[in-house]
Amino acid sequence: MAGLAAETKLGAKGMTQRRFEAIAFDLWDTLVVDDSDEIKRERQGLLPKREQRRELLWQTLDRQRSTCREGVHEAYDDGDDAFGAAWHDEHVTWTVKTRLEFVLGKLDRDLPEPVFAELVRAHEEMELEVCPDLAPGCAEALAELADDYRLAIVSDAIVSPGRCLRELLRVHGVGRYFSAFAFSDEVGRSKPHAAMFEHVASALGVEPAAMVHVGDREHNDVQGARSVGMKTVLFTQSRDCDRDKSQADAFCDSFAELPRILAGLTRESGRG
Repeated sequence: MAGLAAETKLGAKGMTQRRFEAIAFDLWDTLVVDDSDEIKRERQGLLPKREQRRELLWQTLDRQRSTCREGVHEAYDDGDDAFGAAWHDEHVTWTVKTRLEFVLGKLDRDLPEPVFAELVRAHEEMELEVCPDLAPGCAEALAELADDYRLAIVSDAIVSPGRCLRELLRVHGVGRYFSAFAFSDEVGRSKPHAAMFEHVASALGVEPAAMVHVGDREHNDVQGARSVGMKTVLFTQSRDCDRDKSQADAFCDSFAELPRILAGLTRESGRG
């Protein structure tokens, strides 16, 4: 199949239909199953990530001086709400540093710089200490697709930043397949903002119209990619909440089907 992406063919009316040059992938609940690490954490006697982050902050503050645990948890909840509003309304994902600074401000507290830096690191690298799972069939599909297309990642960095997400892909043995990355903490915007999708197109040196984006969320992935002219595949293997309302060009229920679905899409084709 090598070289398939560069081929052209004639449509039913004689129109030349060009194959795509590159494929962009969402990460969470597409390549990696979100929160699949929680079962492993439970088996190891660890708290769920949400609770562990709050405990980390409380323990750090309490070591400086006696601190009310409940107050820290409430301030952290306020920080999560503010983060969510910025993510949804402004298409920005606050870094862990910004999120923790917000919470400390709510508590009217500060921390010595080395202590704060370690707290940030512990948050950012939590998903590397107990890694979430690669989606079934993902590695095999990426290996096949990499023969025919250039591959990229377009992902929001909710807690784990881009540097950690690259390492997660490396740990799972699939990082080598990707030539470009758009992580929201590095781009400065989050999906569905056009800058995320334009970033990988520019990095690959292709037009957005020559790309397909594969992701699980209608608002973030399908609508974001469509806004810059990319074709879209709604991926439903791990999360199937948006199918009924989706405007995606194709639907995919498993990685085993993905190479065939992508091969059937052309720049002039419609819903698959």
